[in-house]
Amino acid sequence: MTAQGADQPQPLPLSVDRTSPVPLYFQLAQQLEAAVEQGRLPPGTLLGNEIDLAHRLGLSRPTVRQAIQSLVDKGLMVRRRGVGTQVVQSRVRRPLELSSLYDDLEAAGQRPGTKVLRVTTEPATAEIAAALGLPEGTEVHLVERLRYAHDEPMALLRNHLPPGLLALRAPELESTGLYRLMRASGITLHSARQSVGARAATAGEARALAEEPGAPLLTMERTTYDDTGRAVEFASHVYRASRYTFTFQLLSR
Repeated sequence: MTAQGADQPQPLPLSVDRTSPVPLYFQLAQQLEAAVEQGRLPPGTLLGNEIDLAHRLGLSRPTVRQAIQSLVDKGLMVRRRGVGTQVVQSRVRRPLELSSLYDDLEAAGQRPGTKVLRVTTEPATAEIAAALGLPEGTEVHLVERLRYAHDEPMALLRNHLPPGLLALRAPELESTGLYRLMRASGITLHSARQSVGARAATAGEARALAEEPGAPLLTMERTTYDDTGRAVEFASHVYRASRYTFTFQLLSR
């Protein structure tokens, strides 16, 4: 199979192990998915002829079709009439650790971008005040941003910070992540309490994230503490479930 992009088609090294108990279609699907995630099959790439790939690997055409269909079902590829099978934006997999979305996207080669929607102050609600350890009604900073990956909206971010923590300006927030700005100001991020959930998108969220109203969204709330135990951030984020997943590492005990 060749990956047909804007430049000359590049051969994609693929192989299958017939002695493995793993089904042949799944072996092929895993290699294609890895190529998408690693950027060797970037968004917009057209896949080559299925018949040629089947002949090259000694597979049946239904096996190749099943492998590609599994990636279509995952949202990594799409079949377009008259065009063929095309790679779309890969889903972002984010580990559950104390890191910023900006840093995670950048580390994954996803080319993060930010549109700042609001930088303001507002009275803390009971929930926000409790999270930040402040009296209800205290004026706190609010930062609201739309985070992109490869120019595609990925998440709507709302962060509340206690007063006097650091200066927040839109140009800096659009060029880097909030945690980087915190660290540059001498704040040592130590730990966080976080919850993950899901709900349907509101009309406003759907417009911002290029989804249909009622589309599934992943939700994340996080309270972050510095090395003195002070709460320095209360985050409330929503992510496109079609483009985003959280990953967990589980250990037996």
